[in-house]
Amino acid sequence: MSNRIKEKDLEYLVDQINTDTNNPLEPYTKDKEGKFKSNPGNYHLGFAYGGVKLLQMVNEGGGVRDHLHTGYTTKRKLYVALNSFLSGINHE
Repeated sequence: MSNRIKEKDLEYLVDQINTDTNNPLEPYTKDKEGKFKSNPGNYHLGFAYGGVKLLQMVNEGGGVRDHLHTGYTTKRKLYVALNSFLSGINHE
């Protein structure tokens, strides 16, 4: 049995965040001419330097922000941060 955090585990949590905040599930959609358009508000994962972070699309030009200010971190640390973020937005 493995305790390894996988990309699909993080993607599941990001989908939950998008659903709970009424944001699009995909960062981009293709229009009728086949061009991609960004979906402001969407949360998605960004990967670089062997790490991962939560990004949020902030404008129609495709600009993003590091929503949790973690920088690129390990999957496990991001998993904990995403669960905390979900708990905060679902707090009643």
